[in-house]
Amino acid sequence: MPYEPPPELATLSLPEIAALADARKLPPVDQWDPQVSGDSLMVIKADGRWFHDGGEIRRPAMVRAFAGLLRRDASGQHWLVTPYEKQTIEVEDAAFIATDVARQGDALAFRLNTDDIVLAGPDNPLIARGDADTPALYLAVRHGTEARINRSTWLQLVELADEALCLTSLGARFSLVPA
Repeated sequence: MPYEPPPELATLSLPEIAALADARKLPPVDQWDPQVSGDSLMVIKADGRWFHDGGEIRRPAMVRAFAGLLRRDASGQHWLVTPYEKQTIEVEDAAFIATDVARQGDALAFRLNTDDIVLAGPDNPLIARGDADTPALYLAVRHGTEARINRSTWLQLVELADEALCLTSLGARFSLVPA
């Protein structure tokens, strides 16, 4: 059965966005603690492309499946986790790229390069890093992983922000500029 990407965020209501986010049944990788570990020979490049043993993974469905198994530990190491084994995966910047944003009511909905939809808020905060001249904005996704906000999405956020370059989503306030 071919993968059908979700519709454009701007055309969806907040309940429709929430339903799409909930519809992705992800495995409970945060509950798995396998004792066997190894190296996946995989790399997620800063531009969001996935590689295995030097070759690019070009099938979006495979990338999406692997993305559902990602977890990042407290030391910053990313892992592909199954109930039986966990394997390291090198991540150059962030595991995901946020490629679009839409405001619906008091919520900011982000689409990731894996077509995941994440609502920014207390559980998924926006995090400003870098400095005022070269800011880098990230969105907490799940299991310690993050999405880097790409340039066009950052510009969309600037248009939505107040004069102090801050915005709110689901009751949480975020700055687009590092402190």
